[in-house]
Amino acid sequence: MDRVVEAGLPIWRFYIGLQLIHPQLQAMGFMWRRGEPVQAIARGYGIQFTPAYIGSPMQEAREQARPVRYRLAELNESNHEVLHEVRAAGGTDYYALSMRISHGRPMPVVTFATDHEGGFSAADIDDMHRLIDMMGAVTEMHIEHSIADTVANTYLGRQVGQRILNGAIRRGDGEEIRAVLWFSDLRDFTGLNERLQPSEVLELLNNYFQLVGNALAAHGGEILKFVGDGVMAYFPAEDALFLPMVTAGALNAARQVIGDIEAANEARAAGGADPVRFGIGLHVGTVTFGNVGTEDRLDFTVIGSAVNRASRLEGLTKALGVQVCASADFNEVCMQPMKSLGTHRLRGVPKPVEIFTLPD
Repeated sequence: MDRVVEAGLPIWRFYIGLQLIHPQLQAMGFMWRRGEPVQAIARGYGIQFTPAYIGSPMQEAREQARPVRYRLAELNESNHEVLHEVRAAGGTDYYALSMRISHGRPMPVVTFATDHEGGFSAADIDDMHRLIDMMGAVTEMHIEHSIADTVANTYLGRQVGQRILNGAIRRGDGEEIRAVLWFSDLRDFTGLNERLQPSEVLELLNNYFQLVGNALAAHGGEILKFVGDGVMAYFPAEDALFLPMVTAGALNAARQVIGDIEAANEARAAGGADPVRFGIGLHVGTVTFGNVGTEDRLDFTVIGSAVNRASRLEGLTKALGVQVCASADFNEVCMQPMKSLGTHRLRGVPKPVEIFTLPD
């Protein structure tokens, strides 16, 4: 827009609204005003049902598929509030139109405003149409990149998503990494399914997953996948020197989940609902990050005995009456004190292993 102004177009304000494929946002707007930093304006789901959108020039241009123009000196009380805001800020003329893109997605709508005393000339309008046609291809490239990035991060996690987008997409591609493995699971999930309505189960699961996800993200972990009512996650440790910090992060995440779910259970009890109970298994080991599946349908996952042990440790929490079970390997590199629960057998592991839990 700075370059457009230098080229002679009297643009004072420019806005573009992009429809998104995003789990929390329906659209993102970008506002440029001459001499000011660009503003990014997030639009949540349901924006189309609010006064901010209903009756606006954006709605007119999108739904009527035609340009919309308002001479701001001629506004009346029935005109949308955004037009009055632009006029109050010094605008004299306002023009909105759709930007043509392919793939049948909702077209971005752009708006121009000028503070030039005479408004836009006919030549200015022609130039803005040509400008939008030239911007379309570049804008679409950014939209496609945003969609790919969002979908990969939403379904695979940020780190795994970036690995996929960077080209790790062939079956058999793999990389060994050392990491702290986390496996958490709800207890009596089968019973909850029998006692609750499907909508209640879905709400419970989403609330539980959100609390676990928040704790993991706050302490350096990332969800690899949801397995039914279970969460498989990892805390990467690129160097063994970082393991004390990484294991501390995993324990802090576990403490946060315990505290948050205790608070949630108090609210559930007040409403007469069953408490949520869960277990967490923690282990340190080397795993293979890689693609498995068919030639045209892949899953990016972690493979190795460390994954099996983390799952088995979680399964032991119920028998031992604790919420966290960690392996001796985890305890060995963890600087935070832990309490030994003695040696126990893990299914599929030949020898008994020492199990540790939180001291409190």
